[in-house]
Amino acid sequence: MSSPVSTPASAAPPPADPVETVLRAQFEAGLGGDTAAYRRFLDALSARLRAFLRRRLGAAPDDVEDILQETLLAIHNSRHTYRSGEPLTAWVYAIARYKLMDFHRSHHRREALNLPLEAAQDVFAATDAESAQARHDLGQLLQALPDRHRLPILHVKLGGLSVSETARLTGMSESAVKVGIHRGLKALALKIRSAA
Repeated sequence: MSSPVSTPASAAPPPADPVETVLRAQFEAGLGGDTAAYRRFLDALSARLRAFLRRRLGAAPDDVEDILQETLLAIHNSRHTYRSGEPLTAWVYAIARYKLMDFHRSHHRREALNLPLEAAQDVFAATDAESAQARHDLGQLLQALPDRHRLPILHVKLGGLSVSETARLTGMSESAVKVGIHRGLKALALKIRSAA
């Protein structure tokens, strides 16, 4: 007589979240045409989303209601994309997070456009004379280099050409262009250090 083989009991599924269960039932009933259930869904969801948004908008509490309305409108307009059986709260919060990111993007853009007057004065205080002088000094230093170093630096580093384009243009090999850049930059660095 063989001993009974014990089979492990299958793990019970985790208990359903009561909020998820109620919201999903109301939402799906609303999708089926029950306007009262859909209204209850929107009311319950509004309270939860408002708390979600308040926690994330500590610096901008006045914008909570605007983002809440945009989120509810997006949920309503996207309701046909919800797949029955999927977690409703995850779908809803994904939409809310997107609306929140949209707010932050547009808010930071507006802030960047509204520089204080002192910052504007800083912008106009600087002139381009220093960069013109720097270009002149760099030109002088480059002129002192032999062509095999100067031309690769001019075309690749300053002109934005590729190594192969520079090789074709100058008649040098690609490896000669790379070596020319390396040695030319090294020579420039030495000249700058000795001038300082």
